[in-house]
Amino acid sequence: MLRFILCLSFGLSFGLAAVSSAAAAGATLDQVKQRGYLNCGSNPGLAGFGLPDSNGNWTGLDVDFCRAVAAAIFDDPNKVKFIPLTAKDRFTALQSGEVDVLAHNTTWTVSREAGQGLLFTGVNYYDGQGFMIHNKLNISSALELSGASICVQQGTTSELNLADFFHSHQMQYESVTFATSDEALKAYDTGRCDAFTTDSSALYIERLKLANPDQNVILPEIISKEPFSPAVRQGDDQWFNIVKWVNFAMLDAEEAGITSKNVDEKMSSDDPTARRLLGVEGDFGQSLGLTKDWAYRIIKQVGNYGESFDRNLGSGSKLGIKRGINSLWTRGGIQYAPPVR
Repeated sequence: MLRFILCLSFGLSFGLAAVSSAAAAGATLDQVKQRGYLNCGSNPGLAGFGLPDSNGNWTGLDVDFCRAVAAAIFDDPNKVKFIPLTAKDRFTALQSGEVDVLAHNTTWTVSREAGQGLLFTGVNYYDGQGFMIHNKLNISSALELSGASICVQQGTTSELNLADFFHSHQMQYESVTFATSDEALKAYDTGRCDAFTTDSSALYIERLKLANPDQNVILPEIISKEPFSPAVRQGDDQWFNIVKWVNFAMLDAEEAGITSKNVDEKMSSDDPTARRLLGVEGDFGQSLGLTKDWAYRIIKQVGNYGESFDRNLGSGSKLGIKRGINSLWTRGGIQYAPPVR
């Protein structure tokens, strides 16, 4: 009998602890509101995605995304604290509650989602891994890299993709790993490695940092699928929905032709798509736990997806990356968002 009571007591305690934990996990929006700002886990040094300047002002596609979440909640895109995280530490920071959302050009994979208790909220950049080499090697294809030494950042999907690529093509290589992307790039720049590998978008960014950028070439092959997505912890459906629909709202706004410059004019539009998105009709924001004008706040203060892409990565930036597959589905790309209705 005593054994049964002890087992029952343990079971009840375990169950109450689980319920308590779930309740705590389900209160992210309340915690953010009470704190007064959003904690955003960010890449500490990738131009175009997440990068602080000498004055601590952050810019980038992922930075804009966190500002958009803050705008939806607080009507103020500046109520964000950006917490720089390495690739190795980013998931621990999210799991522990140090950050509310991870926006860190992070690839969405099953092992990360199912194995680490995360939920990815929607792809905000489609990328793929590539290679950069020194011109003097006189190589025009990644298939000519057999026997090469490759600089790569540890704790990223790039390591696994690298191994898969060389194994599938029965080629030999030397992997030279570093804790940070900057360390890997410096080693490559000084000749420690024949090639440097990371996401294709990052290669164009990192090449600008080299002592002689023009003496390096990016090979044409893309060896992986790298769908970048913000992530949140599992266990809080409301928070997951909020972060997910912030991304969708920015995409839907671009598709509807609503920008930061014309959003006020669009408030009086007869277009039902615009009226629902901007909160003129329906209570879609309230169903998320936000105000009716949640999407208006995002578009007015941060912009739509296209505006964010252009100023951080595209024609309005020094990177000049073409939209490509990150164009809307109506323009030949694969960016596509569910409708607000």
